[in-house]
Amino acid sequence: MDTLWSGTVGRRFTILYAAGFLGSGTVLLALTYLMSGTRVSGVAPGQPRTGRPGLAAAEQQIRDLERQLSDVHAQQNHQLLVGSLIALVVMAGLSLLLGRILAGRVLRPLRLITAATRRISAENLHQRLAVAGPVDEVKELADTVDGLLERLEASFVAQRRFVGNASHELRTPLATIRASLDVAVAKPEPAAQTVALAGRLRTELDRVDHLLDGFLLLARAQYGTLTDRTPVSLGELAREALADRSSDIAAKTLTVDGEVRPDAWTRGSPALLSRMVENMVDNAITHNQDSGWIRISTAHDGTGAVLVVETGGRVLDQGEVDRLTQPFERLGTDRTGPEGSSGLGLSIVAAIVAAHGGRLTLLARPEGGLCVTVALPSATASEGWHGAGERGHGDGER
Repeated sequence: MDTLWSGTVGRRFTILYAAGFLGSGTVLLALTYLMSGTRVSGVAPGQPRTGRPGLAAAEQQIRDLERQLSDVHAQQNHQLLVGSLIALVVMAGLSLLLGRILAGRVLRPLRLITAATRRISAENLHQRLAVAGPVDEVKELADTVDGLLERLEASFVAQRRFVGNASHELRTPLATIRASLDVAVAKPEPAAQTVALAGRLRTELDRVDHLLDGFLLLARAQYGTLTDRTPVSLGELAREALADRSSDIAAKTLTVDGEVRPDAWTRGSPALLSRMVENMVDNAITHNQDSGWIRISTAHDGTGAVLVVETGGRVLDQGEVDRLTQPFERLGTDRTGPEGSSGLGLSIVAAIVAAHGGRLTLLARPEGGLCVTVALPSATASEGWHGAGERGHGDGER
């Protein structure tokens, strides 16, 4: 009973309406059957009681008539019982049908509200349900959802405004500090301590600048709108990222292999997708051991474009790996982070993948190391090759 009652609201309403109809019909048939079973006694017409022989014959005739009436009454009761059972079965079917129809009519406004709410996303929060009709519980629910959407729209607008303002306001003091360092070092015969201090400050400024870029990119992926969706090849982005980092790979004597196919096309922001691939490759290089290996591959599995980056190394805990998509989360021995690491790499990857409607999977390899898999919706081959001719490699936002 609990399993039957734990279905959808439509099923519960159907069962409730059907039970109500069936119960009332059962009571009505029972009352009809009981009332039809009331016996009406009377004297059957016969010969007048003028003598004993005639009286005995009349009494025998009365008994015969009563027996015949009793047989007819029993047959009628049997027929009424069979007819009532048939009517009850028919009424059960009609009760389910009527219950389903009534449940559909009652829940129809809720289904319309659900469908309209699903169509509203971060990119069209300006839309409203705007349900018309009498002021009832359904309209109050729709108005409440519209109020929530209005507050969400205001919050998203504030977030996007913050991203734009922070991009300008935070870079200005950094540029001022850099200029002051350049002026101090450019003086004739600067002190050795000044030059050393300037070098250390430039290193820290580079880290702050890198961290700021990560914050802004993370905010854009989470709260921004993707207005520059074009076909992008994940294979091409992977080859570019590996080529740009060839010196880092050589410095750690890493071995890179895998199959980077050109048919892994997706549709999205070239700048964000490029940063996503770069962060995956950077993570594989930075958190790798000397003389280790990297396996990177792209493919098209029929449902989407897939990028896989694997690395070797020590055996990792899957629970810690699952938290790497959160900002500043690192593995146990890397809490302080290596030089140049902001702790935002995989969280930016997760935000970009989510913004493109994809799926990110982090798997601790049983033999050691990490496997990062990104699956994104695919673009058609014609879209991909056409986009390749129009899209340049220099997006200017890496």
